[in-house]
Amino acid sequence: MKVTIERAALLRALGHVHRVVERRTTIPILANVLIDASAGTLLLKATDLDLEITEKVPADVGQPSATTLPAHTLYDIVRKLPEGAQVSIEGSGEQGQLTLRSGRSRFNLQSLPESDFPDVTSGEFTHSFSLAPADLKKLILKTQFAISSEETRYYLNGIFLHATEVEGHQLLRAVATDGHRLARVELPAPAGAAGMPGVILPRKAVAEVLRLVEDADGAVAIELSTNKMRFSFGETVLTTKLIDGTFPDYGRVIPANNDKRLTVERGVFREAVDRVSTISSERGRAVKLALSEGKLVLSVTNPDQGSAVEEIEADYDGPPIDIGFNSRYLLDIADQLDSDTALFRLADPGSPTLIQDRDGASALYVLMPMRV
Repeated sequence: MKVTIERAALLRALGHVHRVVERRTTIPILANVLIDASAGTLLLKATDLDLEITEKVPADVGQPSATTLPAHTLYDIVRKLPEGAQVSIEGSGEQGQLTLRSGRSRFNLQSLPESDFPDVTSGEFTHSFSLAPADLKKLILKTQFAISSEETRYYLNGIFLHATEVEGHQLLRAVATDGHRLARVELPAPAGAAGMPGVILPRKAVAEVLRLVEDADGAVAIELSTNKMRFSFGETVLTTKLIDGTFPDYGRVIPANNDKRLTVERGVFREAVDRVSTISSERGRAVKLALSEGKLVLSVTNPDQGSAVEEIEADYDGPPIDIGFNSRYLLDIADQLDSDTALFRLADPGSPTLIQDRDGASALYVLMPMRV
């Protein structure tokens, strides 16, 4: 192997692929990144057996070949080289070693054979469509916070993506829930998405897609089957296994008959919740909302620290009601709302509450109350 490449191009590509590699792994080859040099292109590939990222970058290839090098070590070396440097990688003559040179720096690195590197991307994809980066980012950002971290309910450890039809309109929906809160966002289904199987995108893949979409220039090509999903961001391609499980029928927990409407200024409400929750216990985090005509009183009582109360103006003309929520969950949802107002639809202190920007908004949130 003999290849020369600009530091900036190599660093950007390594920055994308090396994050997949686990710091600790019992399988040595999974700690490495595959480097395949051929015809003016350097292909980098990394995997953890569930997720694989590949990226192609232009390079001056003198001698085509493929090998694998320690991913985190290689990334750290390239990161510490001076800006504008040229990096050359070539076989050192010794079996299982490569030499990386840049300026006056030289590193001899242990390599493992390319033939040992696993391929997790084989198999056909049944559906394909494209999404604008802003749309893909919206689907993820507005639901990611509600993904469950409870490993026993593994089918909630991701975002449920599926196509559905509502009043004759084809929609693409993303849903996440941890049993205490639920986030659902939808947008018009792109061509090719109709009839796609409902799939659960794992938490780690969600985080990587969100990072890659930040650098995306054009539309993101998406391919999927019942057990795999692929996202193509130009020369960067992410392929992931999907969670093998059945997502619960979330429609049953979205309240349809909540008759009490509360409208507040989103920023004012968020800041008030944040202030009063300062006194809440780390374990409980409960904040009480006391609704009465024209006002909302937020209060927290902590036997160890004291209490806090704040009153804000609100548009509410229903009967007085007291209801408690986890303050952290309220703040998370308030951060996702786009408009200046927040609309709460309530039933009673023991039933789930629906939260939106406004009637008919593309994103909705369901929050289970707490006893206070």
